[in-house]
Amino acid sequence: MEYTVNKLAKISGVSGRTLRYYDKIGLLKPARVNSSGYRIYGQKEVDLLQQILFYRELEVSLEDIKEIIHQPDFDRKLALKNHYEELKDKRARLDKIMATVEKTIASIEGGNPMQDKDKFEGFKEKLINENEKKYGKENREKYGDDTVEASNAKLRGMSQEDYDNMTKLGEEIFELLKEAYLTGDPNSPEALKLAEKHKEWLMYSWPSYTKEAHAGLAEMYVADERFTAYYDKAVKGGTKFLRDAINNYINM
Repeated sequence: MEYTVNKLAKISGVSGRTLRYYDKIGLLKPARVNSSGYRIYGQKEVDLLQQILFYRELEVSLEDIKEIIHQPDFDRKLALKNHYEELKDKRARLDKIMATVEKTIASIEGGNPMQDKDKFEGFKEKLINENEKKYGKENREKYGDDTVEASNAKLRGMSQEDYDNMTKLGEEIFELLKEAYLTGDPNSPEALKLAEKHKEWLMYSWPSYTKEAHAGLAEMYVADERFTAYYDKAVKGGTKFLRDAINNYINM
């Protein structure tokens, strides 16, 4: 069956304006344009739109979706299976958050205060799942399942105060990276302070610390473009500078 923009918008819930934008950016092109100038979508495009909406539900950017679905070896069946598993994980996280909301309401109505640690279970679980999704494979290959599970367990048991401190420290590291980078010396006092703060930040989630593990993580930051992009947001070239600062710090 074939659909015009308006018909496809009606059955999919996606606005015609959005479909035209998807065409403009090359995300979802129509099968053809008829003699009257109308975009015409076939079954292939309908299936692809469904795939796009699955990815959007998982908060994948349009740019990343475009790169994924237009790969020559894109496997729709495998993608759907992966979507299914990720949606199950998302549902589990939402169930935890909903349960927390229910407990909070009950505690307010009943006058029984919730334990502080119980107020944030769903949010910590979301952070763990996001880390697993982005870096889980590499971390498990490098450090082993036991170490990763121990790290996740430590994060789950973290108090809200520690969680807030960890978040603030992560922001502080970004500022320290900018300051230290300006010295041009990864062995400067500013750089060594940066590395020390990075170690402090790691210990909120790491079950134990070794210099070897710290050095290995710093090297992975440089080797993995996702980490590089993250730290280079602070300053271009900052990831390599951080790695060098960590190496100097652990060899003091």
